[in-house]
Amino acid sequence: MALENQENQLIKKTFYETFMEADEKNPVRVLGEAFLAGHKDGEADISTIRFVQGEVYFHNKDYEAAIFKWENVHNDLEPWAKKNIADCFYELGQLSTAEEIYKSIDTESSVLQSEVALQLFSLYIDQGRLEDADQVIKKAVSFNPDYPNVTDIARAFFEKHKDWKSAIELTVNEAIRTESHHWFDILKTYAKQGLTKIFEPHYFSKCLAVLYQVDQTRFEQMVEALWNGYKNERSYFSWLREFNHLFLNLDASREQSWKKLSNLYQEAYFELIDGKYLIKELEEIIPSILTNWLKIADYSHALFASAAVLAWSEKFPSSISPEVVNDAENLIFHSRNETDGLEYSLTLFDSIVKWAEAQHVDPGHRFRWIIRELVDFETHHLFVVGTSGNGKSAFINSVLGENILTAPTSSVIVFKGDDETEIRKISDEELTTFSSFQEFQEAVDRRLNKAFDNAIVEFSLPSPILQKNGLVLIDTPGFSDRNHIEGEALKYLHFADSLLFVLDANDPFTEKEQEILMQIREYAPNLPIHFLLNKIDEIYDEHEAAKIIEDTRSRVRAYVPEARVFAYSSRLRSRKQQNDLAEFLKNLNRQIVEDDRIEKILIFTRQLISHLLDKRAEMENSLADSIKWNEEMVTKLNGAIHQLTDLKEEKARIITRTFHKVLEEIRSDLSENIPGILRETSNMIREDSDFRKLHLELNDEMNRRVRAYVNDTVLPELYRSLQEWILTANDELNQCQSFLDEISDGFNAMYGEDRLKLNCDFKVLDDWRRDADRMTSGVQMEKVNIFLRRTPYQILLKSAGKLFGAFQQNHAMLYNKYKQFVENQDYLDVVESIVNKLLLQFELFEKSLERDISIFFRNPFAALNQTVEETKKEISEKEEELEKMRSNPEAYRDPLTLFEIKLRQYEWMTISAKGVLQV
Repeated sequence: MALENQENQLIKKTFYETFMEADEKNPVRVLGEAFLAGHKDGEADISTIRFVQGEVYFHNKDYEAAIFKWENVHNDLEPWAKKNIADCFYELGQLSTAEEIYKSIDTESSVLQSEVALQLFSLYIDQGRLEDADQVIKKAVSFNPDYPNVTDIARAFFEKHKDWKSAIELTVNEAIRTESHHWFDILKTYAKQGLTKIFEPHYFSKCLAVLYQVDQTRFEQMVEALWNGYKNERSYFSWLREFNHLFLNLDASREQSWKKLSNLYQEAYFELIDGKYLIKELEEIIPSILTNWLKIADYSHALFASAAVLAWSEKFPSSISPEVVNDAENLIFHSRNETDGLEYSLTLFDSIVKWAEAQHVDPGHRFRWIIRELVDFETHHLFVVGTSGNGKSAFINSVLGENILTAPTSSVIVFKGDDETEIRKISDEELTTFSSFQEFQEAVDRRLNKAFDNAIVEFSLPSPILQKNGLVLIDTPGFSDRNHIEGEALKYLHFADSLLFVLDANDPFTEKEQEILMQIREYAPNLPIHFLLNKIDEIYDEHEAAKIIEDTRSRVRAYVPEARVFAYSSRLRSRKQQNDLAEFLKNLNRQIVEDDRIEKILIFTRQLISHLLDKRAEMENSLADSIKWNEEMVTKLNGAIHQLTDLKEEKARIITRTFHKVLEEIRSDLSENIPGILRETSNMIREDSDFRKLHLELNDEMNRRVRAYVNDTVLPELYRSLQEWILTANDELNQCQSFLDEISDGFNAMYGEDRLKLNCDFKVLDDWRRDADRMTSGVQMEKVNIFLRRTPYQILLKSAGKLFGAFQQNHAMLYNKYKQFVENQDYLDVVESIVNKLLLQFELFEKSLERDISIFFRNPFAALNQTVEETKKEISEKEEELEKMRSNPEAYRDPLTLFEIKLRQYEWMTISAKGVLQV
């Protein structure tokens, strides 16, 4: 104790007080006298006096005097003196010198070492050297964590600088070391703030194990804080594994209070099996979760926990130990069932529907309609069955007061009382409202629809007996030896609250009907069954009728002891019979038990899961079929493209060849007629002609006559020929369009929609007509040198005319020469030049025909090629989707399996409720 007091005095620099008397007020004088006395006494320890004098000088801020005194301390107090010297330099602001002295201190005193570390820590903070401060405070904590305030100083530093990793490490270490509630509470605060999630969960296992032994209430609070911190984080599954492994080895039990932890287990379990995770992710975690949950489940969670264990172990038999399963079986029938089973079952159904929609799988309208009807607790569903010929339809017609059922039906029909008449068909794919009674009859007539229609027909109509009694009649196809649809119809037995079996009074309760009854009892063992003895009016003897009724009642009750039997005639319309029937139906309409409806909702939820599993197979098959079909369509489309290419080339050849033939005929006519026209110009040569200008006049006349011939004869004939050519081309192109229309109709029939339009561009014909008008409307022919050509004979002739034309005696000779020349010239080069110039634009037009015909077919080619590309893209997308489905089937099937497990859990809860009720 004395040592601790001395160390405390050395820390506070009050060691000098040990030299003072109680009433002494002046330490300087007392220590001065002691120093003088010691100095005179050669053997006295004056180092101690110097040390305490330094303390006094320090407190009076005479740091230089204090340093001088402490520098001359050479006894056991020397390390403390060095520390005090460093303190002086610290106060003087000479931080580097202070740091150097602090670091040079060599001592075995843990107190002094801690004090030096804390001083260095403060010094580094003043210098802004946070990394050095961090290192020195961590070293101080590691060396001497029990030193006063060192851990609190460290925690405050870490928190101030948001070094949560260091703060949490310090807190965990101190909690384990001290087992102090203080440190566990600090860690819980960090966890609640979400700061602990930066550590992997296994980091806290030892701390939790220690806390469990120290304080189980705080343990539960700590687990809750850590659990919520890891939720929605990447390490959540790691936390579940680590904690459950730890908790599995702790001696916790339901005799203790674990309400918060039990609730955490329930929330986690329901979240994990909500369809977001694959089974391979859960199969390692769920068994330990359920085992631990059952171990601690309080009365409010015991039902859920035991039902969850039983449901999971049924699906994965070896995953949970038999002891745990047995415990669950014992616990479930002794648990308080205070759960809202209806809410849970509806929530489950809705979650499956939402999941299916997220997977782009339509869960269907039928299941939604069934569940909506089942939550209507004001309506009693009466299922009416019977073998063919027993008058079931006649009975229903008599109840409804209308002749609605006129032929054997192929559908389940639900008759509901309403103010207005409306008939709807509810199938998996769609909701359809029938526009007429005839349309309804055609839809449900078994003679027109051989196969059982899985859809439900909802027939709402004004019916006093249904509305007054809150009754719904469910009609099914009649049972017979010739059809096997009853198995499908029986699926809707679970929709009914009770069943009315129609018998024929002429031959009641046959062996076949007994077999059907047993089948119904096996399929729906808890369904109340009653009987209607129809056609009783056909038994003319009243005693015989009474005997048949009693005998039937006796035989029926051997199978169904609680059954009622009502004798009825569908043909009689007496008020008494209708009143008796109303009373009979009213007695059947017992109060709806919520648990029964919950059980039915769960049954149809299970059917929905099966339906969605079947849809998956249908989707895969549909994708495969679609890929194959589209591949065939690509082949056919490419075939159509090849056909169109051949057609285009063929029509281009025909149309071009026809046009070329027109040009060749014109060319032939021109070549044949122009020379004659030119020769005929000889008639303008006379003996009195002016031979000096005659060559010019002849050239002009030749050009004029050729031009007149072209404009007056050739072009009109060419126009007529081109119009005939255009008509021929139009016929050819119309044939092409008709052919393409047939192709597009064929493809659209295969597609089932007007997807392909192969419309050719007939504006090409308009362009041709315009060009034909333009090219044949008249030509401005350039003047051609016909008689002015520089051939030797022409030059000679022109020269002679100029030279001799002035002399009259020469005219006869010139006349003969000119006339001979004009009439005997072949004009081949001239005609060729004229024809080439005249037909140049037509030849250019001919060369553009192939391009024009390509334009004519451009749209069909584009439509076909675009459809090919779209189809190939669709094939690629569907192949990718199919590959994804086939390579990862668990992504679809696992969530449904988990939904099935949750469903089975609710079924166990329903079973337990009935078990408790029976007890």
